[in-house]
Amino acid sequence: MIAEAGLAALWIAAALAALQFILATMGIARGDPDVLRAVRPVAVVQGLIVALALALLIWVFVATDLSVKLVADNSHSAKPLIYKIAGAWGNHEGSMLLWVTILGLAGGAVALLERQLAEKTLVATLGSQALIALGFYAFLLFSSNPFARLSPAPADGNGLNPLLQDPGLAFHPPTLYIGYVGISVAFSFAVGAMVMRDVGPAFARAMRPWVLGAWIFLTLGITAGSYWAYYELGWGGWWFWDPVENASLMPWLAATALLHSVTVLATRDGLRAWTIMLAVVAFSMSMIGTFLVRSGILTSVHAFAVDPERGAFILALLAIYIGGALLLFATRVSTIREGQGFEFVSREGALVANNLLLSVILGVVLIGTLYPIFAAGVFGLQVSIGPPFFNKAAGPVALALVAIMAAGPLMRWRRDDGSAVLNRMLVPIVVTGVAVAGLVVFAGDAGVLPILGLALAVGLAVASVAPLWKRNLRRTPLFTYGMVLSHLGIAVSLAGMASETAFTQQTLVAAKIGEPQHVGPYTVTLQSIRPILGPNWSALEAELKVERGGSAFVLTPQSRYFANPVTTTNESSIATVFDGQLYTVLGQQDEAGRWQLRLWWKPFVTLIWAGGAMVAIGGVLSLIGRLLRERRTVARREEAFA
Repeated sequence: MIAEAGLAALWIAAALAALQFILATMGIARGDPDVLRAVRPVAVVQGLIVALALALLIWVFVATDLSVKLVADNSHSAKPLIYKIAGAWGNHEGSMLLWVTILGLAGGAVALLERQLAEKTLVATLGSQALIALGFYAFLLFSSNPFARLSPAPADGNGLNPLLQDPGLAFHPPTLYIGYVGISVAFSFAVGAMVMRDVGPAFARAMRPWVLGAWIFLTLGITAGSYWAYYELGWGGWWFWDPVENASLMPWLAATALLHSVTVLATRDGLRAWTIMLAVVAFSMSMIGTFLVRSGILTSVHAFAVDPERGAFILALLAIYIGGALLLFATRVSTIREGQGFEFVSREGALVANNLLLSVILGVVLIGTLYPIFAAGVFGLQVSIGPPFFNKAAGPVALALVAIMAAGPLMRWRRDDGSAVLNRMLVPIVVTGVAVAGLVVFAGDAGVLPILGLALAVGLAVASVAPLWKRNLRRTPLFTYGMVLSHLGIAVSLAGMASETAFTQQTLVAAKIGEPQHVGPYTVTLQSIRPILGPNWSALEAELKVERGGSAFVLTPQSRYFANPVTTTNESSIATVFDGQLYTVLGQQDEAGRWQLRLWWKPFVTLIWAGGAMVAIGGVLSLIGRLLRERRTVARREEAFA
């Protein structure tokens, strides 16, 4: 009965979403205050009911109820508990239920917490959120029912994809989905503001925490997903330009541009139409990502292989939502008054340049991701677009973006003087020049882009802390510290990316027992191969003795075998030290009795993920700082009114 209760909860939540949309439409059309007030509680209850549906799905997974088709297809009685829980969303139907649950809870949070917007604008926002949810409810109920029964029930389940049997499954999808849903809330705010012709600073201040929150979770999700793929897949890389990786990167790029734009609108009343357009683009990217992952048109270790009918359903939703939003934007853009103007040399000008370059990178990634699909579907051509294209097309633009990022926070709002800006940038420029010269002398064979990347990372690090120079640090707003830390995190990540590209050393060998191998500063000796048993797998484990500068330690990469489903995976063993990582992978045995070993020395590669964490923490500080300032502002207004 648990599955039936979950399905009933899903139907009730869908009915409440429909009621929420109808009440919002009626309330706006009639101006009836009672109808307008009724929208908030309906949104809250809808979020709670759909959360109940997800909880019941997790319940049937934990209980391994094999009469539920989704459990039989994606779980197994011998699976560890953590993977039974996370496995509830490690599949197509469950991940979509997680998506719509976060969507419903977010709508409820907006209804409970938002007090800045005019009542009708808020109701229009909640109506838009309900309409988005309705499409996904219809998708679940009519095309991807997670509670469908299976008769007769099998003796045991097929198991979860072994590549997903990792703690990352419990963290990576929820953080990404919270980010995607945060973008949907920003989109709903934009639609509500357009419907009510209420685009202005108040709307931007209401939307900004949701954009910032979405950006934080997308940053965390992408960073965690990058490290998960890095250590799990055994390929030795931290980013593969996989189409589904790109599907998460594109919303992040759009959200980054939107975050800067909405800040200008909230604080300086500028970029009104551009902010609305970016909200539509950001949500479009999240919808395109959903379509790519769940349509079955991609072959990827991340993608869910599903039937084309589901892909067509999502494509129809994408066309309805994005087409409708673009149509609304086209019909209402003339009613959006132009905000405050600014000079080209100003902080607003730098933010506009930042947005344009982010949009160029977004376009490169979008074209590189979709063109192979288009060529295969329309012309029957098999086209492969990989890292060389993305690195060459997006790399120089990204470096230009870094240069503008360094200068922007040092510019004044509205208007600035070019010579004064250069004077403030003198120290970062000199540091960058010295770094370029040093790298050319000592690492001239590293390549042009890695050298420029490392040098600009050093310059950006210096420029990032420049806004704190000559300031009273105790009185500096918390969101300023957040900006500084996020920009510094970008510099740290860029340094890690450039170092990994420039200085990685790789050794691929067929090794005999006791035969030493060399990679970077390390000597690696295969000591033994032994069989071991795990909770639901068996493995061959190598014992590698690793020596460097008189110290020694042991690494144990594995080749694992899973029976349900039948799969062999390579489990890397990684040593993290102060100046990088030694990455080892065990392969197969050849006819001569030798074992394939893949060894990488990756100097400073950990800076990539450390920088990502710094960016996210900076976002959290900015969010807290903005919320505290808004609370103080409201309190002062209430005191003045009293």
